[in-house]
Order: sequence, then C-alpha cells, then structure tokens
Amino acid sequence: MKNTGSVINAMIRYYSGDIKRINHFIKVYGYSKAIGEMENLDDKTREILEVTAVVHDIGIKVSEEKYHSSAGHYQQLEGPAVAADMLENLGYEQEFIERVCYLIAHHHTYTNIDGLDYQILVEADFLVNLDEDKTPGDGIRNVKQNIFRTKTGISFLNHLFGV
Repeated sequence: MKNTGSVINAMIRYYSGDIKRINHFIKVYGYSKAIGEMENLDDKTREILEVTAVVHDIGIKVSEEKYHSSAGHYQQLEGPAVAADMLENLGYEQEFIERVCYLIAHHHTYTNIDGLDYQILVEADFLVNLDEDKTPGDGIRNVKQNIFRTKTGISFLNHLFGV
C-alpha cells in the first residue's frame, strides 16, 4: 500500500530493534512534515519530502556492514538502491522513486540544493542532528547562517536552540 504510514512501517521493520535509528527518522519526518506544511509545499512535493524524510538514512545499515561506518558519504552511496527496492515494493511510481533516491544521495551535500523538498529535508535533519549531537551554540549559529533558508526552519531553530 502506497502511503507514508506504510513506509514508516517498512522502515521500523528494516531497523527492527534499533530504536535510535527509528527515533531519528521519525523526528526528521515530523520536522519535515511541519516545515513542508508551513512553507505551503504542493501535495506532490510534500509527499516526496515526507517519504524521503522517513528513508533518508536507509543507507546506514549497509554502510555499517560494508564499510564499518555510518559516514554521510557512505549513506549517500548505499541508500538509494535500498530505498528504491523498498519503495517499488510499496507501489510507488518510478519518477517519485527517482526524486526520493536523488535526495537520499545528496542529503549530506549542502551545495547546489535544487528544490524546496531538498532544502527542508536538510533543515529537518539538522534540527534533529544538532540536538542528538549536542552541538554547541557556535556550531548552531554557523549552521543557521550557512544552511537554513526557510522561514519556518529558521523559526524552529531559533525556538529550539535559542539562537
């Protein structure tokens, strides 16, 4: 069945027992959904964003097995193929899957951001990572200045971290 709930279900099964990874993608999904709605994304772009938020780190499992690392560049390399298989099995169309895979393959690349779905995904992932990594104030201010662009993402960052 093709809906975000089925993607979340598939990802919980994929990361069965790894509550840290599951909680991470659920938080990124929540911020992505909220920012996408507040920034008035059209329905198709919002669906792409929300599904990508759920699967954005799907490459970690393969990266850790293959390279003994969860580094971003390995996630970007390994994630698209795993996500494509999952999304095909859930009934998503090829064009949709291609955009999701593109976003997965670039979500740790912060130059040449080519769409609001990409920008919001990056911002949502940062909102979660800044907290999970206990990033100090200077690092948060640097990310705000260099990465964040949406009005909603900046507002969330200000209210969450007091910057």
